[in-house]
Amino acid sequence: MASLYRMELSQLKGVGAKTAGLFSKLGLQSVGALLRFYPRDYENWSETVPIASAPFGEISIIKAEVASPVETTRLSGGRLMCKTLVTDGETDLILTFFNNRFIPNQLHQGNTYLFRGKIGGTFFRREMVSPQIMREGANIPIRPVYSQTEGLKSNQIARAASQALALLPDPLEDPIPPQIREKYGLCDLRSALFMIHTPNSIAEIETARRRLVFEELLYLQLGIAQLGNESKVRSRYRIGSFEDDFYRLLPFAPTGAQRRSVSEMLADMRSGNAMNRLLQGDVGSGKTAVAAALCYCVAKSGYQSALMAPTEILAGQHYESFLNILRGSGVRTALLTGSVKGKARKELLQKLSEGEIDLLIGTHALLTEDVEFRNLALVITDEQHRFGVTQRLRLQEKGEHPHTLIMSATPIPRTLALMIYGDLALSVLDEMPPGRQKIATYAIGSDKRERAYGYLRKHIDAGYQCYIICPLIEEGESDMASVEEYEQILRESPAFEGVRIGTLHGRMKNDEKNAVMSAFSKGEIDLLVSTTVVEVGVDVPNAVIILIENAERYGLSQLHQLRGRVGRGKAKSTCILVTDAQNEEAAARMKIMCTTNNGFTIAEEDLKLRGPGNFFGNEQHGLPKMKIADLRTNMETLSDVQNCAREILETDPALELHEHRMLRSEIRLLFQKVGGYGIS
Repeated sequence: MASLYRMELSQLKGVGAKTAGLFSKLGLQSVGALLRFYPRDYENWSETVPIASAPFGEISIIKAEVASPVETTRLSGGRLMCKTLVTDGETDLILTFFNNRFIPNQLHQGNTYLFRGKIGGTFFRREMVSPQIMREGANIPIRPVYSQTEGLKSNQIARAASQALALLPDPLEDPIPPQIREKYGLCDLRSALFMIHTPNSIAEIETARRRLVFEELLYLQLGIAQLGNESKVRSRYRIGSFEDDFYRLLPFAPTGAQRRSVSEMLADMRSGNAMNRLLQGDVGSGKTAVAAALCYCVAKSGYQSALMAPTEILAGQHYESFLNILRGSGVRTALLTGSVKGKARKELLQKLSEGEIDLLIGTHALLTEDVEFRNLALVITDEQHRFGVTQRLRLQEKGEHPHTLIMSATPIPRTLALMIYGDLALSVLDEMPPGRQKIATYAIGSDKRERAYGYLRKHIDAGYQCYIICPLIEEGESDMASVEEYEQILRESPAFEGVRIGTLHGRMKNDEKNAVMSAFSKGEIDLLVSTTVVEVGVDVPNAVIILIENAERYGLSQLHQLRGRVGRGKAKSTCILVTDAQNEEAAARMKIMCTTNNGFTIAEEDLKLRGPGNFFGNEQHGLPKMKIADLRTNMETLSDVQNCAREILETDPALELHEHRMLRSEIRLLFQKVGGYGIS
């Protein structure tokens, strides 16, 4: 197989320099790459239906005899129209073709063909326009369908793939050892490639897919596990057991999940190895208290901690929260953002380098060269998906192998989290603090918007505050324009006469955003009109209603994050989803939002509906691109793969055995585009 990756596609018959250029647009430069370019779908020409039973508007395959000669007509503009009548012996069907001069020579009266297309017309006069045609008896019952590019059709790719298959050596060396194939019921690689490109039955496709999906997930799982092994480094920072003293500082009893997570982390931090852990928790599950417990223990052990947040708003809120939690503890806490300048910044940095600051909270400002710690033992990154890998590493490099905690308020299904963050230990806050209320959620059409405005006004008059999340903008539009137009509509609405309205959008400067959020937090703004910049971390307990326009255009997890901006105080809170979308998927998503407040349940459903790529945003998860595996639908296979990977690594952690050498090279091939730190 390795030799085929070195063979250019131009060596295949019918693939000249121009066609090879078109293949390269699909990312295919070699015969080996073509063999790993799997069909995205299949046309099953063996499943024919009688004309009378074919559903209207859906693609069907009809087996019928041509009952009349093809009639050719010239239309206005020089267009060509061909018509003929076919029959299956019970029902007739009219076929119409446009601008296809070959049809009269292709269809012969009295001969039987297969026709694939959409049925139209009426019950009394059925029609099919420009169907695909195959001769009866043609030995292609199942035809592969490939992703195309302009100038290169699926059938051209199929022909090239058939030639490539003929070049496969027999036998073909298989990266998966025979004992593993036997244990998990997998066919060999050569058979899988033949069956995926030129299947004779649906069963062959399923057999090939299982093998190829298993293989791809195995490479991914082994690669992540190896990254995890590489990330285990010794640490000189041993953290003492001060957690009970910390709990006595709290005005509330920590949940069992919080205590468990703190214990797991402190055990890591006493092991002699650097902790490398992910803390997952739903909105309001108490991640801040867990992080504060660690910072307290680190400070009492004589070391420093750093917490990096993605925005000044969130960094400022963390600072206020930590000051409240750690008040009277003796832990010296400071805030560093881009807004801290001049003499104040210089004094802060001097105190930091001399060890007079125990905990530094900040934004990307923590990464500048002049920020020097005396003995940085713990690095915490909040909302890790908002940072690039390089940024996280730069913060870690300010210490000597410090302990690392990554916090995420975006719940990820556990099986997927173990796959993606395989190089991190996982702690989950799956228990909500007592008193955390359920947020009532309703989906309404735009025709009910005025009533919803009245509901908001009623609560504003009662002294509460509200959010309205603006319509999601189209690519290329300005979010500022979207917010300002919406604000103008609200100001002209009688429903909001006299209401203090503020706006927040991504085009504002940081100090402008901070000023708006500060005013909202102080109760100087009644109604905040915003884009999704309020999605993460904004904490205003007096805000009790959030209305989200165009709700169908957001993912479930993002809607859940936005909903989490309310329900942070004692008053009953409401989320209103405004949507006119009528399709089934949108309806299903709105129903999920209205029936559950559990972020992990929502995450599972979001993953099923949108897949991991969209679930995490634009490739934020750093996963290598999968060619055939789909983490939405292959979860059962994933479980088998995780067991298999565990067995392999128990006997050969570095994949150094001869039987695993091809596994090692395939892993390198899979990860080469994301780099060594792509996963974490």
